[in-house]
Amino acid sequence: MNNDSSISKYTKTSSDLGTKVEKLPTPSLLLDIEIVRSNYASIAKKYKNTACKMRQHGKNLKTPKLALMQIEAGGTVNGICSAKVSEAEVMVSGGIKDILITNQIVTPDKIKRMCKLSKLADIKVCVDNLENVRLISEIASTLDTTIGILIEIETNMKRAGVRTIEYAINIVKLIDTLPNIQFRGIMSHQALYKYQGEKHRKDTAKNTISKCLEFKKAIESEGFPIEIVSSGETFTYDVSPKMPGVTEVEGGTYALMGTVYSFLKDFEVANKLLTTIINKPDPQTIVCDIGYLSMPRAGDELLQIENLPNVKFQDMYKYHTVFTSSSEIPINIGAKVKLIPNYQDPLIDSWDEFFIIENDILIEILPITGRGTFH
Repeated sequence: MNNDSSISKYTKTSSDLGTKVEKLPTPSLLLDIEIVRSNYASIAKKYKNTACKMRQHGKNLKTPKLALMQIEAGGTVNGICSAKVSEAEVMVSGGIKDILITNQIVTPDKIKRMCKLSKLADIKVCVDNLENVRLISEIASTLDTTIGILIEIETNMKRAGVRTIEYAINIVKLIDTLPNIQFRGIMSHQALYKYQGEKHRKDTAKNTISKCLEFKKAIESEGFPIEIVSSGETFTYDVSPKMPGVTEVEGGTYALMGTVYSFLKDFEVANKLLTTIINKPDPQTIVCDIGYLSMPRAGDELLQIENLPNVKFQDMYKYHTVFTSSSEIPINIGAKVKLIPNYQDPLIDSWDEFFIIENDILIEILPITGRGTFH
């Protein structure tokens, strides 16, 4: 009888560095660092001589190191966006000193955390109601700090944001009377719900951002100067800089990309999923060893296999993804392929680390320190 009860478990260590991609375990989240650098260089070039700069969104990266790479490459406001206080905490811990929280922080516990963070970095937050403004001022006063305030404007997403110019002006006037908060500007976020060609993309960008600029004009006419107009996102990256008055763009997807924005030719997909073919029930069907527990479902039909454009997504389960083709698929059981994700926000938050790849060689294992920062 064998009394050895030890269990062998694969662990990722620095000894794996130098491993070729095809030898890595699956599934794995790969990040091609050369493509990241290229995407960042495109932004640095686009915004080099513009008044408008990029404020990269941290929710698409979840790692301070990748955000700092864009700041160092250029074209930015030297800061980023964060969707949550907990995400901002990770980013400040990683060396980011300028953060706009693009959300409403309304509960006392989170406002206190935000105020404590403001002693370490320039922290700004978005508001869209009077009660929130009063509470932030009260807590910031108690903790002897100052919070920058931007008013969020609703332009086409029908979620958060002020709907009328009159109410926005009322918020600005209230901010002006309260201690330990400072009116810094306005913010809006846009969405392109379906790509219908370049004219439609650019028209959507112009129309939605113009709504935000109308608020800017009205607020300034009341005697309140606006320092920041943070408006736009990845699909407006080349439109926002041409609109006078916009000072920054909240782009995120461009950094790592996905098939959802494949129409933007200045950027390539940097994050891919290495997976093994574990079953081939017939010549036209393959099954991969990855499912929705590590690759959340969202626009599944846009999921692609690299170098196999005629192989299409069919279905996904917890640990399996099925692809089919109208003709025989030229790969066998045991082969490894790279999946090109459609969108990276929920994908990145499903993993503990990136396998950083250069020339198809593993050069670094980068922890995703912002994973699970929902609060």
